[in-house]
Amino acid sequence: MKHLLLLIFLWPLSIAAQKKLTVAADGSGDYTTVQAALDAVPAGNDKPFTIYIKKGTYKEVIVVDARKSFVRLIGEDKEATILTFDNHAGTKLPNGDTLNTWTCASVFVYGNDFHAENLTIQNTAGFTAGQAVGLRIEGNRASVVNCRITGNQDILFLSGSGVKHYFKDCYIEGTTDFIFGAATAVFQNCHIHSKKNSHVTAASTNSIIPYGFVFFDCRLTADSNINKVSLGRPWSPTASVTYINCWMDKHIIPEGWNNWKNPANEATARYTEYNSSGPGANAAARVKWARQLTEEEAKKYTLKNILGEWDPGKE
Repeated sequence: MKHLLLLIFLWPLSIAAQKKLTVAADGSGDYTTVQAALDAVPAGNDKPFTIYIKKGTYKEVIVVDARKSFVRLIGEDKEATILTFDNHAGTKLPNGDTLNTWTCASVFVYGNDFHAENLTIQNTAGFTAGQAVGLRIEGNRASVVNCRITGNQDILFLSGSGVKHYFKDCYIEGTTDFIFGAATAVFQNCHIHSKKNSHVTAASTNSIIPYGFVFFDCRLTADSNINKVSLGRPWSPTASVTYINCWMDKHIIPEGWNNWKNPANEATARYTEYNSSGPGANAAARVKWARQLTEEEAKKYTLKNILGEWDPGKE
């Protein structure tokens, strides 16, 4: 009994000291589910804690608790390490609750300084399910590198106002408003793929926040039958979205942007481009209420200016 009590007492300390866990669906790791590994991360964690996830499909709702910062989810293979679920807005839970856009994600990130790499996050609710979030991030300073975020409507929800995120070398696909929310987020060298005639972004940037979604050197493509996609529509009147040095295929409409059936948004939405290329780049045909940045203006869009003192490259 004395030894058992000692083990129970020391278990949290050993987890805290280890700061690395392995998840494997086949039982060869420390845990068989991602959530079980996250539950083992000590509350109040303030140093990088790596959860290595072996190849496999993990069908579970995953929550990174607000008390657990510096969590790192590292997949073995971005194509074969899959975090997935199929919730969507309107789903009735056993307790009687009904899911909505804020509560239907496959992966929720509330902790600060989160990092994901080499994995797929998806929602498989289906093309006609409505809002079905894959990844919702509320915490600050999340970085996502070499990941796939796949699904349909509202797949990537960056819901925290005033928080900042960084996506690099990611593939992000969806149908309607599939990158949306109030956060400031940089997308660098990402592949953005549309699966429906709709809108890529629905930013809800607060008026006092200088930068919303900024896309650098990204590639915008679509399914072969898609030909009417806007770069964005304003979920809030002061939405901010910028595309810099991005290649756009022919699915992007000549006018570029949409006012969400509200002409008043045209006076407040902050929509800009610089040096767009490809069949969908058409500066002369863009709506008059969006702007083409000058070279000097574009130079001000640096990671330091957008993200402040946080350098995601040091993750």
